[in-house]
Amino acid sequence: MAELIDGKAISAQIKEEVKEKVAALKAEGKEVTLAVIQVGCDPASTVYVGNKKKACAYTGIRSLAYELPEETTEAELLSIIEELNDRKDVNGILVQLPLPKHIDENKVIRSISPLKDVDGFHPQNVGALCIGEKGFVSCTPAGIIELLKRSHVEITGKKCVVVGRSNIVGKPMALLLLRENGTVTIAHSKTVDLREITKQADILIAAVGKPKMIDASYVKEGAVVIDVGIHRMENGKLCGDVDFESVEKICSAITPVPGGVGPMTIAMLMYNCVHSLSLQQ
Repeated sequence: MAELIDGKAISAQIKEEVKEKVAALKAEGKEVTLAVIQVGCDPASTVYVGNKKKACAYTGIRSLAYELPEETTEAELLSIIEELNDRKDVNGILVQLPLPKHIDENKVIRSISPLKDVDGFHPQNVGALCIGEKGFVSCTPAGIIELLKRSHVEITGKKCVVVGRSNIVGKPMALLLLRENGTVTIAHSKTVDLREITKQADILIAAVGKPKMIDASYVKEGAVVIDVGIHRMENGKLCGDVDFESVEKICSAITPVPGGVGPMTIAMLMYNCVHSLSLQQ
């Protein structure tokens, strides 16, 4: 049986560390503040925003909520972001995606100051990651590195395969594994002989967006498997991109869905909020 990598427990550790740092900063008269903007009332987004507010309350980070109606114009949203960029008492700015169709997401992401871009999506932060400079790292890939390290999984010298090439997970994930001295392959929907490639992985990261696509036939015996996907099945239960039941029998360690990668994303967002103070100074 594979070891279960417990994202809930590891994210709780990180939140405790953040809580201590926030308390120490408050003792120095410094307050960490995150501004969260949601446009419209997409149900999934509302849940995510609620979880972020709870995490802020728990760690002692002050949160400012901007809940804007669906018909908010792009110009109005950009004006709010500009005002938050200029505010000295705001350290992090997060715009919950997806945005309504009439608003250009790329333009919005680029309008956030790179020094307040706690999601790590701004091209300047992505570029900094590419060349090994300081900046914010996208929360989900950063959380996966913490899951591996705190579960004592050695990355140096290991064959790492990332299935998926999104800007939010796949690409930054590959760069972070490279930074940790892994030997990295990125596979995707156009990859030929995908199984042959994934079966070479010591560490396999599934971020493909298809429920239970990665079954045991894709996985090398003894590999570490990280499942980034989250889908709701017809019976109402959640599943990931990995067929947990078949893969668990042959891998050495695996993240469950739910309770694996998901909780890490918010924990790393809290970490980024605290990190924003040192970047801004």
